[in-house]
Amino acid sequence: MLGAAELDEKLHEQRDGLLRNAEDMVAHGGMGDAKAIVQHCGEAARYAELLIKEVSISHPDREDTVVPLNEVIRQCKRVSEIGDHADPGLLLNPAIKARSAARSAIRSLRAAK
Repeated sequence: MLGAAELDEKLHEQRDGLLRNAEDMVAHGGMGDAKAIVQHCGEAARYAELLIKEVSISHPDREDTVVPLNEVIRQCKRVSEIGDHADPGLLLNPAIKARSAARSAIRSLRAAK
């Protein structure tokens, strides 16, 4: 079982991983790299799933955190379904929505400290 310090560090790493991948996915969209968008979106969804598991039921803003994390997963699923052979502009809309949801979840996690 993890102590409070280890849990905080784990949440911090997952939060940073989510935000880094969300930002990178949109940046690569601006460069026209569809494969990178799909890859970073997959990683962002993975971090979102990990964060959902880590945010305890007693978390004061659990709902404000879990709802946008689920939106990250949903939008990244759309990106994956569209695929890396599509025009990057087509991938950019759900990628931007996923990034926005990731930012919202991160704000909620930081506010709960």
